[in-house]
Amino acid sequence: MVAVNIIISVAVIIVLQFLGMLVFNLMTPFNDMEELRQGNVAVGLAMGGKFMGTAIILGVSAFTNSTIWHMALWFAVGYLCLLAAYWVLELATPKLTLHEQLKKGNVAVGILLASVYVGMGFSVSSLII
Repeated sequence: MVAVNIIISVAVIIVLQFLGMLVFNLMTPFNDMEELRQGNVAVGLAMGGKFMGTAIILGVSAFTNSTIWHMALWFAVGYLCLLAAYWVLELATPKLTLHEQLKKGNVAVGILLASVYVGMGFSVSSLII
């Protein structure tokens, strides 16, 4: 029975991680995977930060909750905080449109976004109970 619970939990974690990445990809007006194929380092950095930020929140959610439903709920709360962080940063930098800079390959913006996502992942995960 324990093995079945672990398998189900891992499957749910994988699904939630990739759903989170899908939502992030829908937020950009360009095709993230196409930008990666073209070697856009800035987009790669930002995507890596998104993946790490969501993984941190998901990992802590899985560790601190005894049911899949609670894990998914806390992941959703944390994930909404990651989305909010992006939009707050976008609003706080009106002369620097983040998605345009990523499309242009601005590595500095990619590093900034990766750091924001990972930092928020750590910060928000400390609130998960």
